[in-house]
Amino acid sequence: MREHGGNLDLAQQHFGGRAEDWIDLSTGINRLPYPVGEVSARAWSALPSRAEIEGLHRAAQHAYRTRAPLVALGGAQAAIQLLPHLAPPGRARIIAPTYNEYAGVLSAAGWEVQEVGELGALEGADLAIIVNPNNPDGRCHSPKDLLALLPRVGRFVIDESFADTVPQLSLASEADRPGLLVLRSFGKFYGLAGLRLGFAIGHAADIDRLDAMSGPWPVSGAAIAIGCRALRDDDWAEATSARLARDCVRLDEMAQAQGWRLLGGTALFRLYGTPDALAVQEKLARGHIWSRVFAQKPTWLRLGLPGSEAEWMRLAEVLAR
Repeated sequence: MREHGGNLDLAQQHFGGRAEDWIDLSTGINRLPYPVGEVSARAWSALPSRAEIEGLHRAAQHAYRTRAPLVALGGAQAAIQLLPHLAPPGRARIIAPTYNEYAGVLSAAGWEVQEVGELGALEGADLAIIVNPNNPDGRCHSPKDLLALLPRVGRFVIDESFADTVPQLSLASEADRPGLLVLRSFGKFYGLAGLRLGFAIGHAADIDRLDAMSGPWPVSGAAIAIGCRALRDDDWAEATSARLARDCVRLDEMAQAQGWRLLGGTALFRLYGTPDALAVQEKLARGHIWSRVFAQKPTWLRLGLPGSEAEWMRLAEVLAR
């Protein structure tokens, strides 16, 4: 398995404790999740109907402000797994450093993969991929610049897994253009990663192929029920975006007090430069707080945002030791 956050089992092996003893800040998942509420017995016991899946699609179009065709999948990761099969293997270029599943999945499917550092270097690729905002450094590209590049690549995939709080960056409303494919994650912003729900938004031809490859029941009845409810809850989304913005400031101030340098991030995670990220990770882990480090960047430390006030207080106490 490639290096990822969320590997709490590794933390437990080295530092003990039960999963419920830990505050997992190694991911970019909202720790104050959407209130699920009641889920009907039918959602658990019956196969989802096509009408129910289409209802989820309409809710996603509402949340992502688009009329473009889309398909619900088992998380954005499910779309990444299908991506290599939309076309015969060719040249793929990815703006890096970024989420490492793209390079791994494409290479395993026979694609020639090149990681590049600038937007212009994507030109000429059969498949171009950019995460916007980027994980882990939060780097952003304007919709105007991305659309200008679209005619100069074969297919352009924009991963907007962390775009919920910055809708002005999204190309979801333009995704019906041939060659453009936008991926969205439900679980991160809504804090329900275990539900395994995401969406691919794009031209009808690509969406039809992804739909066919994903099979007749790509998401569960519970995911449909909860997704429909959450994606139409504009008040919750607005309040959550505002809270996350405040919490970013709070976490940045705590990091600054430690002498760390802000390198970037999004509303769901922050990336800091530290003298020794592994040493910081160990210090936090001894207080049962898990963080993300990067093998190739020994000074980089990524932290998600604590949720409850008790989590914030515990983080402050551990940092003060």
